[in-house]
Amino acid sequence: MLAAAVRGLVVGLGVWLATLPFAESSVALAVRHPLWAVSFAVMGGALMGAFGLIAAILADKIDQVAAFQNFLVMPLTFLSGVFFSIHSLPLFWQQLSHFNPFFFMIDGFRFGFFGMSDVDPLASLAVSGGCLVAVSSIALLMLRSGYKLRI
Repeated sequence: MLAAAVRGLVVGLGVWLATLPFAESSVALAVRHPLWAVSFAVMGGALMGAFGLIAAILADKIDQVAAFQNFLVMPLTFLSGVFFSIHSLPLFWQQLSHFNPFFFMIDGFRFGFFGMSDVDPLASLAVSGGCLVAVSSIALLMLRSGYKLRI
């Protein structure tokens, strides 16, 4: 999970650095709250690593890992406000998005960069941290039990 978090940070930093030459001078690419941004980036990378570990343990074939990605991770990511504010959604979907832990990670990360968020950043930190602890605990319990692992 640590490797996934580090990989996420390296890729994110690379993408950010690659966009700098294309930014207009009037566009500020400064990070408003770097500690918040790094915290949510590390938590997001670690959470994706924990989900990946669970998917790898449960899967019998590589197609099942892809199904986990396509039917769980991708919809949760796209329905969390990555490309839009959830305020543009109908009220039902706005309320439903508050049950999506990815929404809180992305909203907290957005706060780190822009200083604006839809939810209190401390609430986002609590939900993201709680989700990370829960999913990591499940992954570690699966490893400890030896479930579907060969020695």
